[in-house]
Amino acid sequence: MATTYTDMNRDRDVARDETSTLIASDKVEGASVYGPDGDKIGSIVNVMIEKISGRVSYAVLSFGGFWGMGTDHYPLPWSMLKYDVDKGGYLVNITREQLEGAPRYADKDSWEWTPGMRGEIDEHYRPYAVI
Repeated sequence: MATTYTDMNRDRDVARDETSTLIASDKVEGASVYGPDGDKIGSIVNVMIEKISGRVSYAVLSFGGFWGMGTDHYPLPWSMLKYDVDKGGYLVNITREQLEGAPRYADKDSWEWTPGMRGEIDEHYRPYAVI
């Protein structure tokens, strides 16, 4: 259900964080991600947006570790994620096991979003792109 507020200039309620076709970035962050078997893989910690076009390019998936320690972050091409209304989260065509060897970084590490690294991410996920 969408949170609403009253638009004082129009005197009507307007969805603020989610509609049937739009979702606010703060609701994407923390959303669960499920593999093709329906099992939860992890959750989205942030999204990377192209500055000029405004297009979302990557979602950073977080999983692993224990109580937030030892967690790894996996940048996924945004086009791989499909929203599932029934699950209230995103589906991807990749399992936890298939993520082994994927480009990732640890919580404490910095990540360089260079063109070369972006190419490595895209190349790694190409076989899993369709769900």
